[in-house]
Amino acid sequence: MDPRRLIALTASIVLAAAASAASPPRAQVLVDDTHHRRTPLAIYTPSTHAHCTPQVPCPVALLSPGYGVEHTAYGFIAGPLADAGFLVIALQPVLPDDPRPGNSGNLFADRLPMWQRGADTLRLARERLARQFPGYDWAHLVLIGHSNGGDLSALALQQTPGLATTLITLDNRRHPLPRSPALKLLSLRGSDFAADPGVLPTPEQLAPGQCIVPIADARHDDMLDAGPDWLRARIVTLVRRFLADGRCPE
Repeated sequence: MDPRRLIALTASIVLAAAASAASPPRAQVLVDDTHHRRTPLAIYTPSTHAHCTPQVPCPVALLSPGYGVEHTAYGFIAGPLADAGFLVIALQPVLPDDPRPGNSGNLFADRLPMWQRGADTLRLARERLARQFPGYDWAHLVLIGHSNGGDLSALALQQTPGLATTLITLDNRRHPLPRSPALKLLSLRGSDFAADPGVLPTPEQLAPGQCIVPIADARHDDMLDAGPDWLRARIVTLVRRFLADGRCPE
């Protein structure tokens, strides 16, 4: 069999098995009366939920989508993580009525209000959902974000370093990743666009447990459910391995 076809077939089997094991997400709305915002959530509860207690908490991740992408478009990550025992909560931090960012000029300054709303939403989500799900390890929260979702997660950690202990980004391109040596960091990089200067740490700035991992032939816009099987399988493998042992791929 052609090697590429074998890789694609193996990826399909892995993704299908993960999807079949995961429960469908539950929809919920995070209400922010102060800022008059109603943020849709998709909650993926692990099968171990009944055994998750404040004394023996299970891991939890907040997942933020790319700009213009639905928060429900990342089941290929959320499902396998829920199957691995995580509570995964996907948020929609950019709402339809929010101002649209521009595509020219100072992109960082233009997007900063959007990122700020997203960072505020992440902090509110942790505060509210920690009360709703007390059997989870909110002290060691994992943030996951694709593109714009990675940018706003990076801003949230810059402003509130104790918000999470792990950050995973899928090809965020605009906001600098945190440089704290205490943060566990995995940034998976696409091959069709470069990050803005200063977004990625240099090799000298990376601490143990911090990884910048390029994926050959990976398109920025394919890092979601609609992307090719091989890419989704590669992302899931890298993310799960990193969360399991904290080591960078060799």
